[in-house]
Amino acid sequence: MTSITRKLEFDAGHRIPDHRSQCKNLHGHRYVMEVTLDGDIVTVPGASSNGMVMDFSEVKSIAREHIVDKWDHAFLVFRGDTAVVEFLATLEDHKTVVLDSIPTAENLAHLAFDTLAPHYADRFEGTLRLSRVRLYETPNCWVDVVATTARL
Repeated sequence: MTSITRKLEFDAGHRIPDHRSQCKNLHGHRYVMEVTLDGDIVTVPGASSNGMVMDFSEVKSIAREHIVDKWDHAFLVFRGDTAVVEFLATLEDHKTVVLDSIPTAENLAHLAFDTLAPHYADRFEGTLRLSRVRLYETPNCWVDVVATTARL
């Protein structure tokens, strides 16, 4: 088994409504997400992915389609944060993503893992699996969700 990792970046706003400090305010981050896959190296002569676990561009494409493009330059808001949900609804053409959990780095990392895992597992007849999503909220603060701790 071999592990590969692809890093992607996106910008998003959020707030943590119950927080006792500054994170209770509307603010944003430059998130960095690392997607790590475990799999066997493809050994099919003539195949585009011969010698690879998965082409890095495919790893990126799946993560962009299902997470990055949806969250990039959006405001990620908890459904229960009704005042902010209602406020954002008044902004014409505003990109808002309403979530069922508070948009902490921990919850976002779990949501990303749970969303992405089945899309990678469908590749290469089940020999590929998402093993970790690492989400940096800042350069010094990150969350790891690994297959053994995922909420799937």
